[in-house]
Amino acid sequence: MIAAPELPSEFAFTQDTDTRFSSDTDFSEDPDGRSTTSAKGKGGKKGKRGAGEKGKGGKGAGRINGHHQENGMENMMLFEVVKLGRSAMQSVVDDWIESYKHDRDVALLDLINFFIQCSGCKGVVSGEMFRNMQNSEIIRRMTEEFDEDSGDYPLTIAGPQWKKFKTSFCEFIAVLVRQCQYSIIYDEYMMDTVISLLTGLSDSQVRAFRHTSTLAAMKLMTALVNVALNLSINMDNTQRQYEAERNKIVAKRANDRLELLLQKRKELQENQDEIENMMNAIFKGVFVHRYRDSIAEIRAICIEEIGVWMKLYSDAFLNDSYLKYVGWTMHDKQGEVRLKCLTALQGLYYNRELNARLELFTSRFKDRIVSMTLDKEYDVAVQAIRLLTLVLNSTDEVLTPEDCESVYHLVYSAHRPVAIAAGEFLFKKLFSQREPEEEGAPKRRGRQSPNVNLIKTTVFFFLESELHEHAAYLVDSLWECGAELLKDWECMISLLLDDPLPGEEALTDRQETALIEIMLCTVRQAAECHPPVGRGSGKRVMTAKEKKTQLDDRTRMTELFAVALPPLLAKYAVDAEKVTNLLQLPQFFDLEIYTTGRLEKHLESLLRQIREIVEKHTDTEVLESCSKTYYALCNEEFTIFNRVDIARSQLLDELVDKFNRLLEDFLQEGEDADEDDAYQVLSTLKRITAFHNAHDLSGWDLFTSNFKLLNTGIENGDMPEQIVIHSLQCTHYVILWNLAKSSEGSSKKDDMVTLRKQMRAFCMMCQRYLTNVNTAVKEQAFTILCDLLLIFSHQMVSGGREHLEPLVYSPEDSLQSELLSFILNHVFIDQDDDINSTDDEAVKIEALHKRRNLLAAYCKLIIYCVVEMKTGADIFKQYMRYYNDYGDIIKETMSKTRQIDKIQCAKTLILSLQQLFNEMLSELGHGFDRSSSAFCGIKELARRFSLTFGLDQVKTRDAIAMLHKDGIEFAFKEPSPQGEGGPPLHLAFLDILSEFSSKLMRQDKRTVHMYLERFMTFQMALQREDCWLPLISYRNSLQAGGDDDTMSVMSGYSSRGSSIRSKKAKPSSISSAGTSAVKRKLPEGTSSSSSEVWQQSLQTPVMMPSPHLTSTAMRDPKRGRDDSYMGVYALPHEQPQPHQHPQHHQQMPQHHQTPMEYKSRRSTGLMEEDEEPIVEDVMMSSEGRMDDLNEGMDFDTMDIDLPPSKNRRERSELKPDYFDPASIMDESVRKPPHFTHFGSLEF
Repeated sequence: MIAAPELPSEFAFTQDTDTRFSSDTDFSEDPDGRSTTSAKGKGGKKGKRGAGEKGKGGKGAGRINGHHQENGMENMMLFEVVKLGRSAMQSVVDDWIESYKHDRDVALLDLINFFIQCSGCKGVVSGEMFRNMQNSEIIRRMTEEFDEDSGDYPLTIAGPQWKKFKTSFCEFIAVLVRQCQYSIIYDEYMMDTVISLLTGLSDSQVRAFRHTSTLAAMKLMTALVNVALNLSINMDNTQRQYEAERNKIVAKRANDRLELLLQKRKELQENQDEIENMMNAIFKGVFVHRYRDSIAEIRAICIEEIGVWMKLYSDAFLNDSYLKYVGWTMHDKQGEVRLKCLTALQGLYYNRELNARLELFTSRFKDRIVSMTLDKEYDVAVQAIRLLTLVLNSTDEVLTPEDCESVYHLVYSAHRPVAIAAGEFLFKKLFSQREPEEEGAPKRRGRQSPNVNLIKTTVFFFLESELHEHAAYLVDSLWECGAELLKDWECMISLLLDDPLPGEEALTDRQETALIEIMLCTVRQAAECHPPVGRGSGKRVMTAKEKKTQLDDRTRMTELFAVALPPLLAKYAVDAEKVTNLLQLPQFFDLEIYTTGRLEKHLESLLRQIREIVEKHTDTEVLESCSKTYYALCNEEFTIFNRVDIARSQLLDELVDKFNRLLEDFLQEGEDADEDDAYQVLSTLKRITAFHNAHDLSGWDLFTSNFKLLNTGIENGDMPEQIVIHSLQCTHYVILWNLAKSSEGSSKKDDMVTLRKQMRAFCMMCQRYLTNVNTAVKEQAFTILCDLLLIFSHQMVSGGREHLEPLVYSPEDSLQSELLSFILNHVFIDQDDDINSTDDEAVKIEALHKRRNLLAAYCKLIIYCVVEMKTGADIFKQYMRYYNDYGDIIKETMSKTRQIDKIQCAKTLILSLQQLFNEMLSELGHGFDRSSSAFCGIKELARRFSLTFGLDQVKTRDAIAMLHKDGIEFAFKEPSPQGEGGPPLHLAFLDILSEFSSKLMRQDKRTVHMYLERFMTFQMALQREDCWLPLISYRNSLQAGGDDDTMSVMSGYSSRGSSIRSKKAKPSSISSAGTSAVKRKLPEGTSSSSSEVWQQSLQTPVMMPSPHLTSTAMRDPKRGRDDSYMGVYALPHEQPQPHQHPQHHQQMPQHHQTPMEYKSRRSTGLMEEDEEPIVEDVMMSSEGRMDDLNEGMDFDTMDIDLPPSKNRRERSELKPDYFDPASIMDESVRKPPHFTHFGSLEF
């Protein structure tokens, strides 16, 4: 088949014989009453008869011309039926066949117009065109009549009416071939004409023609493959019948039957050859060109259909000549095409009988498939893993251990479908070797269970993966395919408690720890029925079957672990890590089982073990696990509550009494206290603090003793660090529990007064500890202070809690100043300056995480208006310097403050720039170089601030105006250090302020310029020295942007000197379409009224307006100057750069053509050049600074390289997210009551 020569769009089939295949459903005569043989002979074996021939049969040409008036309606009917769906498809095809039998030219003309109309073309092929014009001329004429204003056509139009169109269209073609497969497709006319038309359309520059005709041709090919497959089956059956008849003895042999079978086999072979010629014509004429089309949808269609052909007719198509196209296309730029490749291959590898034919392909493209498991498109990665699973099922020798390991680690992926697919692969590879159980034998349990080795394998894999903190993700990945194995808790308990069998190797300590962690994760997964954090997009509604399974699992796990947990705790009582995990199990129990199952003695044993663990351990995690276990068991809904509550109260009584006694002795001894006394106090305090986190201990009056301890630490200054830290935390819990009781309304008035005094005293105590020499103590005091200030802020009275008004606490200025100083001294530090800095990356990450939490705690105070917003200036000015560490937090803080008060936020931003400017002056002096890195850094920060305002100038109008007002006043605030006639000390700040000029609306620029002139003298306007360039550039930025509200105007000097801004060259031209897309304009009425308000609000001094000077050297000799063109003052000894107005584009050289220009040239209509294979259509902007807009807007863009594995996301391991701003910022930011909207701009 593949050896057939490539055919042009105008082609003719040649045949070796005139015999025809017949059956009971054959058409015995052609539509004009002639026999099929005579028709073939008269046709001259050409695919299309001449014009004279077309007019012979029936009513001839006159009928076509006479029928043309009805053609449109018939075409519309055919097109409309396809849109309606497949219900009437059979009858529609039968009607068309009857029409074809009556007059095949008219019927074919209807079919041609149907394909044209399905492409979205409004043109109609007339009978005259059909008789006298070649296909290429017809297509050219239809192209001219195509509506290029719209890029939509039936295959791409959105809406419910068109959703089923593609399915119906494909169904129509399949039914047409199926109904014509016994006669009409062999008449050398219908199929020749259709294939010739579709081949020509598929080579069109019009995307709609190319897309529709390629889909039609591929579905036509699929239908022909089905016909060829049936012919092949019939040929095999006929051959067997012939052999059977010929092998009979001569007396019983029927010679006439032999002749008939021989003739039938010959006819089938001829038909098979003719079908193969048609398939070769479609493959060579359409597929070979369109599988590399520039449109991804067209490439996907080709790959999807070739997969169908190889699966249906593997004898003819499943060879390397066809498989190579799928292999090549796996490197496609578009994910949907790569996805089609993988799904096509899955259909082949699923059939094990075809594996032998895929050996060469597998060896050639296996590495590519393995690399696609890390594809940046998650759907592609999932299908790649599933394909490798099928490969693994077919043969175990193809995939190397390295290939398998690259899939294994994906079980820890954050994307759940990828992880589940990797879990299936892992389960097939490692857990498929299961010991068979004998029929009728009792089910083996415990160490005799067939799952013992599989559970051990799971533990070994978990340890070898070296991601011990992510057992929950491993369990979740294996849950769907191995839930039965993972829920064999009886076997796990037996492995931990029972002695090993003879000859069996016992688990090591490390393996036991891993098994306990896995066991805990399986219990949690069974009880909660949802994936771990980071996997899953919310709670899913459980089905009735899932709910029943959940209840059954909870009952079974409670019955097992209620009995097994006490001995497990007793065995591993001294191991903190094991005990911590084991103590979490009761949180998932069905506590009613303790009563209904008569398990009270096991509950007593559990409580006794927990008490012993509390007495033995001082580790915080162990103590908190004990506290949570008591909290889970102390549920008043169950009858076991009283028993557990008594045990808890006895334990707490002993701990508090011991603490008070030890503390009194410790404080009395003072400096004579030894380390053992301090350790006893600390261990008891850690136990009380851990329990106070989950239990209300307000009845034991812990505030007095802890406050006394803290006060002694302040006075003496020698209190151990950990004692102070835990005492601060315990006192914090005391206040929070008292506040919780007050919020519920259950406390008395005296309790409210006491709480107010305790809270204020504790805040003062924490403030005093901010100056402690120990960093850990200061961090603890700072964190608690931020929490308390936020909790006891003015927002605590919202939600109907007005009775808490006396508790509201606002920090004094001294406290605000100390908090800010702490942030500046402990957060905004370089890693090398940290006194605790080490070379361990894990330690550095942990330290950075701690600093981020400290900064987030303070930023919350700014967002919720606990501290003044202007204090944020010291935070905002660090945005560029510490962008990698805290950029997301600072940016989110700016966004939230802007939502609260746009004006105050703008004033804070300009204040931060002023502070940096003053710091630079103090370091470099007033004669600094504006090309210095310090000044360029401030300009870059101003540019970043400008981008955060976005593109909606209406919303930010008041804020931007206020920002310019403050900036102008700051620039002229200090007189010149050079005396009268010199520039003001802060004049260079106008160069920084010009970064915000692009955010001003057109009419506001004029008003700001008038406000600027209030500070200028006539002599200033005439100055041209270097030191006056900031004023010149700022004035130009206000005057020259009359028609452009989006482009930032930069002075020639600053653009030359800024090393940061000029790191990469960016094209300066922008298409008119791109400009109009980002412009925002006010209605005329709004603009005029606002301008009047501005004019009335300003009292411009009586002064001659400064002339708009334009250097003649700045003019572009190749371009005429219009009224709106405004030049920029040129610098001496420097090549001037013309100011480019957005409405005037310079012609760029061809090799500098921007992506936007290429896009506008390419997509003005439906015309597309098929210039190069696999071209990705990416919408890009040619605006020189458009990529910087990503700073202020969240664009989800992705660069696609070939092959994609070079640009893939690493999902090999899941680290804790230390940088999640969502966990830092609260969305519920309330607007303060004093916030008002400024309807007009006034200075």
